[in-house]
Amino acid sequence: MNIFVIIFLCLIVVSMVIIIFTLYSIAKRQDERQDYIKSKAMTYTFSVVIGFLVIEIILDIYRSITGQAINLGMSPYIFLFTICIVYLVSLLFFSRKYA
Repeated sequence: MNIFVIIFLCLIVVSMVIIIFTLYSIAKRQDERQDYIKSKAMTYTFSVVIGFLVIEIILDIYRSITGQAINLGMSPYIFLFTICIVYLVSLLFFSRKYA
């Protein structure tokens, strides 16, 4: 088996573990302080997602005006993985700040 295939499969497994851990951390019930930390992390992640989508819309409008017809859109898997990374980093940051 090619080494690149093995590396790719390892990256897929790691990203799936991160996504599952993110969903678990969102669903887990905790005390009021942890709920506050979780809500701060969710708010920051939501603002990053909105900013990312606004930038993507602006780039799509620019591509359509300039005549660059090739627009493949966003990959939902990469978008979900990026959101999970932003959420986990902000959760770690707010946990250290408010804990």
